Amino acid sequence: MPRTHSHPFVPYSPQRLSDGEGLRRGRELHEHLDARRSVRWFSPEPVPLAAIQTAVRVANTAPSGAHHQPWTFAATRDPALKRQVRAGAEEEERRFYRERSVPQWHHALAPLETTEDKEFLEVAPWLVVAFAQKSTPLPDGGLRKNYYVSESVGIACGLFITALHTMGLATLTHTPSPMAFLTGLFGRPATERPFILFPVGHPADDCEVPDLRRKPLSEALVVVGEA
Repeated sequence: MPRTHSHPFVPYSPQRLSDGEGLRRGRELHEHLDARRSVRWFSPEPVPLAAIQTAVRVANTAPSGAHHQPWTFAATRDPALKRQVRAGAEEEERRFYRERSVPQWHHALAPLETTEDKEFLEVAPWLVVAFAQKSTPLPDGGLRKNYYVSESVGIACGLFITALHTMGLATLTHTPSPMAFLTGLFGRPATERPFILFPVGHPADDCEVPDLRRKPLSEALVVVGEA
């Protein structure tokens, strides 16, 4: 029996795959993404704007609360602005490493050997900040409340990272805390808050990453109930 709707709906008929083909594609995707690593040593080699645009288009495919898509990706390759971002990030990082008493967090970060030096913020050809829209300004001057903002923006950022890796690029989910200085530097309204700062580029020729292991499936998946 035909459904009735009070808002526009369109048919949705994605390609139906056999179990075997679906598993093959899923395993290929896992193999591809399992090679992804966060990078702190970047090459200054230029990256075209089209790559950033493509990654954001991929991010825009993310599901979101009420389909409000509560995110803005602000990108720059301007050396002066990147210098300001580095200065602001290092100021916050100095407080973290020298002043804040968070021994458990410091201990957890030790295997990554991170420091307050954030040279990569100037070396990477692009800096992209994902901003979360707590509310969205409307043409009439009002504000639209957004829902499940952190969840929605987090999914979009995951797809952004996936797109970059698929294009042969690297990034890092950098979150200097607090990040409010980024709002002013990127000229964003008070209705938005910085969510993640992404340096984007090719890994340096001498790039190294920590020797880490990902959580095994046995620790990540629990099947509940009867088969």
